Amino acid sequence: MKMSVKPLVPVILAALTTIPAYAVDFNGYVRSGLGISTNGGGLDGKTKTEKNKLGRLGNEYDTYAELSLGQELYKEEAKSFYFQSTFEMSSNGNLENEGTDKDNANFAIKELNIQAKGFIESLPDAVIWAGKRFYQRHDLHIIDTKYWNVSGYGAGLENVKLGSGALSTAIIRGDADDTSDLNINYLDVRYAGLKPWEGAWTEFGIDYALPNPTDTQKENGVDFGNAVMLTGELSQSFSWGYNKTVLQYANEGLAQNMTSQGGGWYDIWSGDVSNANGYRLINTGDFHVSEHLALNHVLTYGYTEKYATNVKDRDLLSLAIRPTYAWSKHHKTVFELGYFTSTVKNTDGTEVKSGGEKLTVAQVLAAGEDVLARPEIRFYATYIKDTEGKSFNDNRDDDDIRLGVQIEAWW
Repeated sequence: MKMSVKPLVPVILAALTTIPAYAVDFNGYVRSGLGISTNGGGLDGKTKTEKNKLGRLGNEYDTYAELSLGQELYKEEAKSFYFQSTFEMSSNGNLENEGTDKDNANFAIKELNIQAKGFIESLPDAVIWAGKRFYQRHDLHIIDTKYWNVSGYGAGLENVKLGSGALSTAIIRGDADDTSDLNINYLDVRYAGLKPWEGAWTEFGIDYALPNPTDTQKENGVDFGNAVMLTGELSQSFSWGYNKTVLQYANEGLAQNMTSQGGGWYDIWSGDVSNANGYRLINTGDFHVSEHLALNHVLTYGYTEKYATNVKDRDLLSLAIRPTYAWSKHHKTVFELGYFTSTVKNTDGTEVKSGGEKLTVAQVLAAGEDVLARPEIRFYATYIKDTEGKSFNDNRDDDDIRLGVQIEAWW
């Protein structure tokens, strides 16, 4: 559901400015930039090409921002109430005409919640929360994918110390937002922080989706079954970096996430999903090959079966590699190589293949040598190819060369 936040923003800002400025937490994320195609034409948010599979560097042409304001509203000994809010602006790159009256830009309330700590005396670190929230999202930054993301309106109890880790439980409403407006509630249980050996840590979780159709929706044929998504992670730090391996399984309406690069949305659009199953393997890491050379990568392999009417199965193999050479603290040369291939097999024996390749080189002004140091200004050139068709230059070419400048920052 899209909401206009313009009337609310002045009210919230006024309320926050009535208290000392040092007490307000201000966080955010922003990206924006220019892109042109050597085949002719400018690039906007509609012309990115499979960035969740090929990588985002030199493959994003939109403007997107999340701005968060937070404030501790109450503090008495160990008890506290914390207010959190996040506002989003996104646009498709239509220059100065990016106004809501032309539907070229969207403004939305993404988070609005209260978090209470210290109200359970036997669990002093536990947090009780309620409202709208990005709930413990897990991100693969270089492909802009959140592979574990059950967010929305909800309530929960998190950071309950148990052994060497912490338990979190929540119920979150993540409706299917289309004409049917099907209510779907998620039960989310996670245990994080178990350390099986030195330098290693784990996280495990289960998300159980419960569609809740109205009687009218049932009469109109809306009848979807409960679905589950299981996630297990093992991370390992080394003197020269870290590596993480993720295993996921999902069924019914959640199965398609395993090959769509999704993080937990329930599919009500693809027909019969009652027998759907899928799994996904993810490996990612950040390695310092030498003093000045770092390597970040994301590998995903997914498989789903019977995730849509008349579909037998689908597989996806995706790899993005981002080498970074730091010439100095503030100057870098960054490459990004991307590759993916996917095949959908239908029950009638036909197949639909898709695939792509990408190479980007960028000269970067950065706030530090680390791979994730921000802000950055990037001057880039990208070669991108559709290995299974002609999707560029009004479907005349199977490849394209793109030039541009982009900024990215978070704080």
